[in-house]
Amino acid sequence: MSNSDISWLSEPHTHDLFLQFPLPLAVLDRNDEIKLLNKCFIDTFDATCLESGPLRQVLSDPNRMTQTVTLPQRDGRQAEVHVHAVNVGEDLILIFEESADTVYNEELAEFRQRITELEKLSSTDRLTGAWNRVHFDKTLQSELSRSVRYRQPLSLIFFDIDHFKLVNDTYGHAIGDEVLRELVKVVSENIRTSDMLFRWGGEEFVILAPSTSYGSAAKLAETLRARIERHEIETVGNITVSLGVAEHISGESETIWFCRVDKALYAAKDSGRNRVVIDPRGSSDAWTEGQSATILHLKWHESYDCGEPTIDQEHRKLFDLANTLINAAFKRESNPLEFDEALKKLLAHVAQHFADEEVILAQHHYAGLEVQAQAHKRLIERALQLRDATAAGGVTVGELVDFIAGEVVSRHMLQTDREFYPLFDKSLSSSAG
Repeated sequence: MSNSDISWLSEPHTHDLFLQFPLPLAVLDRNDEIKLLNKCFIDTFDATCLESGPLRQVLSDPNRMTQTVTLPQRDGRQAEVHVHAVNVGEDLILIFEESADTVYNEELAEFRQRITELEKLSSTDRLTGAWNRVHFDKTLQSELSRSVRYRQPLSLIFFDIDHFKLVNDTYGHAIGDEVLRELVKVVSENIRTSDMLFRWGGEEFVILAPSTSYGSAAKLAETLRARIERHEIETVGNITVSLGVAEHISGESETIWFCRVDKALYAAKDSGRNRVVIDPRGSSDAWTEGQSATILHLKWHESYDCGEPTIDQEHRKLFDLANTLINAAFKRESNPLEFDEALKKLLAHVAQHFADEEVILAQHHYAGLEVQAQAHKRLIERALQLRDATAAGGVTVGELVDFIAGEVVSRHMLQTDREFYPLFDKSLSSSAG
């Protein structure tokens, strides 16, 4: 085992902190093979414990975060430990604690802070500050899934600097690096916070634009082209870029999608550079034509009734308003006012419903009322934050709908609320009498 291929451990302070950390630590690769163990782990466990069934179950869980397992120690004892799994780049760090209330709070806080910094560092291009290709691969799947689920278009803008080799040959690579940094600065200032800029390699960059059709992406690309052309860079003067645009088509592979945007970029270069070429295809056209055929639609079932008339009536209305919001989200680009109104009505109803529900539960002396009220408060606060972030362009419509339809309606109403359903179960009441 060696740390020579663990880039995030190359910094001396991080390396020493890892090796001398007072809790057992293990670094695994993407195949869950051991890359490095710290001194405390070697003193406490045998490396074979990482092959044990309980720990393998943790590693196979896609939502792995913190779980409790029983592992054999070197002294022969079986120890119950809390295992924290943290991703750093392509590696996985396992942190083992025998107590959830560890006495190493200060050291653990420092290490976790360092891991957070390392996670960002491992996802960022060091030269320019843009996201790197590793982060692109991580992000793409979740954005594609959200795009298809909520019929929100997803577009790529692929671009590079025209005649960049000439810049390096004329002024040197140090100036070339400065040009790349300046380009990223200009682009970052002219895209939404929900858009993501990645350095693809060399002078090539990619923008992943959620909730954006090929038409809107083309307008953004043209804006960027013009801003970059007008921006003067010290020593070099003005540069230009060529850009290709392609929206994802539902069902196509990532490879085919990227081939289309790559062809669009090279068409822009072949036709004279300093221009935008669009592949005029995408799911948004079909989705706009077939608005009635919604992929996601919340369906009420009589088994969702709790037996309390007011709560059941408000739950049904919640479903109706959520479906109205989902439908409006599909055409927000052409009719933003309809989406805003649907969102306003839904949030107002959610707030009123939560208040009514708490009054009813208090009347029935529900033991979990305080927990329920706190959950309501958190959901409302988060919904309002996402609403404001969506309006400012910091969150995609898909993310907002995902939260309201998924968290507020599906998970909270259909899971958390079921804890109080026995209060209104008439069969239980009659048998108790």
